[in-house]
Amino acid sequence: MTEDGGSGRQRIDKWLWAARFFKTRSLAAAAVDGNRVKWNGQQVKPAREIQAGDELDIVAGELRWTVVVRGLN
Repeated sequence: MTEDGGSGRQRIDKWLWAARFFKTRSLAAAAVDGNRVKWNGQQVKPAREIQAGDELDIVAGELRWTVVVRGLN
C-alpha cells in the first residue's frame, strides 16, 4: 500500500499524462495504442497497470526516452 491508501499501481496512460510526457491523457492513450510506448519491452494497452520499478520506452515525435518508474502519483 502507498501513503495515499492506494495499491501502488496506476494505469500507464494516466501515469504518462501525470508525468507530463504527453499533454493530455487521450494523447498518452493514443501513444500506447500506437505502439509508441513499451512496458518492460512489451507492447501494452492503455489500461495496463504499472508500478515502481517498471521500465518504459517512450517515443514522442523526435524524442525517445527510456524511463524507470520510481513512483506513482
